[in-house]
Amino acid sequence: MLAKAEIPLQPGGALKYEIDIASPDEARTSLCHSFGLTTKLPVDSFSYTKESKTKPTIHEADNGSGSLLHREFCPTCGSGILEYGEGAKDKFRYIMTGTMDKPGELPPKGEFYCINRENWMPEVPDIFHKDRISE
Repeated sequence: MLAKAEIPLQPGGALKYEIDIASPDEARTSLCHSFGLTTKLPVDSFSYTKESKTKPTIHEADNGSGSLLHREFCPTCGSGILEYGEGAKDKFRYIMTGTMDKPGELPPKGEFYCINRENWMPEVPDIFHKDRISE
């Protein structure tokens, strides 16, 4: 197991998950200048632990292109935990990287929507850069 995370919900409770991958190569952390920092993982590598005191809130809605987007949140504080599109539901989970206890273990491999990068934000060196996902 490479990473574990715990999101405090309230005194005495927590929503916890584990990421079980053998190598960082199984994950792809990406900085998207439109949507944030997420880590793409195989669906079977992510699980909520038995220590979790609650279940995530699940929101499903059309993402604007006719595809269903699934998002999971902490039911108490509203923090986003993960998301996935209908086409990825049986393959991947996109974890909100900031919810990990040790996000540095899975550094970014690429930047997307660089066309939207703010002038004050430097380019991350030594990774791929795409102005749009279609490139």
